[in-house]
Amino acid sequence: MATITLKGQEIHTSGELPAVGSKAPDFVLVDRDLNDRTLADFKGRKKLLSIVPSLDTPVCAVSTRKFNEHAQGRDDVVMLVISADLPFAQARFCGAEGVDKVVTLSMMRSRKFAKDYGVLITDGPLAGITARAVLVLDADDVVRHAELVPEIAQEPDYDRALAALG
Repeated sequence: MATITLKGQEIHTSGELPAVGSKAPDFVLVDRDLNDRTLADFKGRKKLLSIVPSLDTPVCAVSTRKFNEHAQGRDDVVMLVISADLPFAQARFCGAEGVDKVVTLSMMRSRKFAKDYGVLITDGPLAGITARAVLVLDADDVVRHAELVPEIAQEPDYDRALAALG
């Protein structure tokens, strides 16, 4: 269990992020067309997993737009934005914001991803959705960077995450 804060109030997650150097757990998440997607669907590419509580919050929206900008011209990388939002809401957000380079994935069918990645919030007003985190995986799904943002209202360290992508 990790301790983070929400506007200064302590809350907890279900576990810890996968360690740098470890193999990332597989997952089953839902894309905007309601298809199940797994880690294997992105085989052979570097992956940035931007895990956010909800695209309907300002910090999540900002980070998604920033990672979308950095995805421009990066055919070797896939940027995955993962939240508890329904795929319909994710698609609406992306359309309204002109976000077209990231892949949004939803936990609508299961919270297993959040548990396996240690980001499921277990108490407080956001219990049941995810903490804010960024992971970078290499083409073989080995974790090369892991950041659990200590305060949900803060943005992640973009520079470190993008440097880990190479």
